[in-house]
Amino acid sequence: MVIRPVEKKDLPAVLTIYNEGIEDRIATLETKVKDASFIDSWFDERTDVYAAFVACDGDEILGWVALNPYSPRDSYSGVSELSVYITRTHRGQGIGKQLLRVIEEHAVSRKLHKIILFTFPFNKLGQRLYVRAGYRIVGTFKEQGRLNGYYVDVMAMEKILPNGEV
Repeated sequence: MVIRPVEKKDLPAVLTIYNEGIEDRIATLETKVKDASFIDSWFDERTDVYAAFVACDGDEILGWVALNPYSPRDSYSGVSELSVYITRTHRGQGIGKQLLRVIEEHAVSRKLHKIILFTFPFNKLGQRLYVRAGYRIVGTFKEQGRLNGYYVDVMAMEKILPNGEV
């Protein structure tokens, strides 16, 4: 497996994997699948700091990871929000762990101070990945959003990066 920066040619696979996460209702409060214009805009928003990487096996994209701005306020410039998505057929195989390692190395090299993420309390596979990677549970927002017609809780997690700037 190779992990490399996302390229324009990867966008159909990245979109498919993201839509799987939406359909499976385990990774996001998004409920409507996205289209090519959405993923094109997402790609155009990537920067030197807010980058994305894909895990590949030959020509097959197995998963992806991205850093996103947490807030437009200058005071939060050292904080980034994390997205990790693995294709259905490859979840639980260690791909997320490797993607996290690469994105964290990238974040440290860009002098980010902290990575945050939001996950569902019922997404035990994701939580196990994050806890093993050194993320701590900050707390749970009760009934934060609606999913399948019900309010669901959302858990916040964070990781302070080594040598990050304040």
